[in-house]
Amino acid sequence: MKTKQSPALTNGSGLRPSVGAAYAVISRLVPMPLTQFALRVALAVPFWRSGINKWDGFLQLNDVAVLLFSSEFQLHLPGGPYPYPFPGTVAFMSASAEILLPLLLVLGLVTRGAALAVLLMTLVIQLTVPDGWPIHLTWAAMALGIMALGPGRWSLDSFIGIDRNPSRA
Repeated sequence: MKTKQSPALTNGSGLRPSVGAAYAVISRLVPMPLTQFALRVALAVPFWRSGINKWDGFLQLNDVAVLLFSSEFQLHLPGGPYPYPFPGTVAFMSASAEILLPLLLVLGLVTRGAALAVLLMTLVIQLTVPDGWPIHLTWAAMALGIMALGPGRWSLDSFIGIDRNPSRA
């Protein structure tokens, strides 16, 4: 059975041109480089805040960071939960990544790789805090968006020529 479409949607007049015009205005108001920069910053902030709270000084983790990986955090895998292996090392690696990766994202340096690393961290965080899936899903979506769209023109990657993709800039 064939459904009849509204004439306003099929004959080139009416709703379709109006929607197209509105979309054109919106796309001019929100340029792609701004969107890419906002995605990078939005993804960087929660990881930076978490990372900065794990340090007492230069390369000096605080006791709480190690305690979290020693006794609080568990990997929720089938048959588990399981404690983290080598909690001191995992805490140091996690805290280091939570400082370095946000810096790379904000600067737009090796951006797609930093976004991939944040995505992998998000997957591990999801295994650690399964009830946090709504926020973890948001982080994953932002990381995937950065990986797909690239860093944009407002990035060091673009400035030094590491990641130039004119169709997405």
